[in-house]
Amino acid sequence: MTAETAVPQPAKAGSRLLSLDVFRGITIALMIIVNTPGNNEAYTQLDHSAWNGCTLTDLVFPFFLFIVGVSVVFSLSKRLEEGRTQGLAAQILKRSLIIYALGMVLNAIPNYHPSTIRILGVLQRIAICYFFSSLLFLKTSLRTQIAVTAAALLGYWLAMTYIPVPGFGAGVLTKEGSLASWLDRAVLGAHTYRSGVYDPEGLLSTAPALATSMLGVFAGLWLRSAAPQAAKLKGLLAAGLCSAALGWLWGLAFPINKALWTSSYVLWTAGLALWLLAACYWLIEMKGIKAWGRPFEIFGINAIAAYMLPIFLLKFLVLYKVPAAGAAEPVQLRVLLCDRLFGTWLPPLDASAAFAFSYMFLWLGFFWLLYRRKVFIKI
Repeated sequence: MTAETAVPQPAKAGSRLLSLDVFRGITIALMIIVNTPGNNEAYTQLDHSAWNGCTLTDLVFPFFLFIVGVSVVFSLSKRLEEGRTQGLAAQILKRSLIIYALGMVLNAIPNYHPSTIRILGVLQRIAICYFFSSLLFLKTSLRTQIAVTAAALLGYWLAMTYIPVPGFGAGVLTKEGSLASWLDRAVLGAHTYRSGVYDPEGLLSTAPALATSMLGVFAGLWLRSAAPQAAKLKGLLAAGLCSAALGWLWGLAFPINKALWTSSYVLWTAGLALWLLAACYWLIEMKGIKAWGRPFEIFGINAIAAYMLPIFLLKFLVLYKVPAAGAAEPVQLRVLLCDRLFGTWLPPLDASAAFAFSYMFLWLGFFWLLYRRKVFIKI
């Protein structure tokens, strides 16, 4: 019987979904690339949107949160089905606190002063969304989960649109004038992103970010259902189309914006996440074409380490400065390496991209060694 005519069987409860590991690895690889330009130049898609809009770079974080939601279902469902829930909430809290603490460690380099250290951040938001999406999945019905997700999206839109901000009024969606930015300044003060006027992982925008994770939960529930694989694929594609279309339409009135994590941004990026997950699922789970995904699997199964270690080294490359010929002041080691390795034979934009991709492949080699030795760092 050929692969095309075989009747697909649903995955066993609690089994690991390789396509999800690959999806996570793709996201990590892209994160390393966009985080590590070799100089101050970057292709448009390898940099964040200036404000409104969505580039390839702007997909990284919501993809992480979407994957968190899918992973919650796969990691907790078997324990729920077997009734092994004692102490589970405490384990979830412990893991959330560890992830949050790791985020604070990253923020403490080099800004370690307690009066100005950034309290929120990427890992902190992941920790918060993991905690609440896990509790919602464990303690509430699907109907309640859908209601919470809808309320987060609609409530955030209404608040950002109709609640007036002192000195700016209602519906102002600028860095300085939005409700989310005003709340971050009022509550966080100097603990905002780079002590600025707003925080891209701020307080109010955490609500729609939780909705991103909950959309991942719904995708995870669908993938663990008893539906045939072909039906699961069609469901992912249809849901992705509807989510992206609704996000785009909503974006006409409530712009797609990563820094504010607008509701339209949630739906748009979730739609794209569903499509990418569907592509991985079709190739790996249905067609059995797995070799292409091995590099991404290597990143995906060591996700925490693959997130933390490249950032640690990058901070050193940025903070450590060295004298350079022709430069009035010392330059970042990152810039010097990029110039020496690629700047002599590539224009600045291409040299920057070459450095970023090389940095990603360097870490792929490191994690391949861990993979070969079956070293997987878990928390």
